Amino acid sequence: MPRPQNAREAWKALIDGNQNFVHGTPAHPRQDADVRKAIANRQTPFAALFGCSDSRLAAEMIFDVGLGDLFVVRNAGQVIAETILGSLEFAVEVLKVPLILVLGHDECGAVRATMDAADGKLQVEGEFIHNLVNRIMPTVLRSHGAGDTSIDDITQRHVADTIEELMERSKVISDAVKTGRLAVVGANYKLELGEVHMVVSHGEI
Repeated sequence: MPRPQNAREAWKALIDGNQNFVHGTPAHPRQDADVRKAIANRQTPFAALFGCSDSRLAAEMIFDVGLGDLFVVRNAGQVIAETILGSLEFAVEVLKVPLILVLGHDECGAVRATMDAADGKLQVEGEFIHNLVNRIMPTVLRSHGAGDTSIDDITQRHVADTIEELMERSKVISDAVKTGRLAVVGANYKLELGEVHMVVSHGEI
């Protein structure tokens, strides 16, 4: 496969790889010893992925890509933090990726926990779990105000809200989108089907 050179080509490579995964015909590209040695001194990923830490969402597997292809940043519920912003800015400014993909998924535990908290039913003690929940809570409350109460609807809104926050807080990223050097895509992953579907996009894709 020719190396993607822009956001459109990068997105197509990811979707084509996802179709391989869905159909059970993965190519498992660039995963051998020769590739490992060839990229040991330099990485040139064609996309950055910010996704949930869920163990059922393994980025390189679901997009059928290999070593050096994706710059992956993950935390529970794909919640923006300064470390996340710094990592994604590094991908854009230093590694020159043309695409950032923000990837949510159905039945997200962090989103479900926030929904439970909104109903007064959250039963966990962890201080930093509550911090994650508090970061997602505005999305849940806006969704409820709009009449959306399903976890799938709220998850998609969370993906869109996450990208809005990313663009608002990072001048590096927003400027790269404005000048056409970068596109940011939000998508949702279906755990059972294995399919990735676009939710929102910014920039030329």
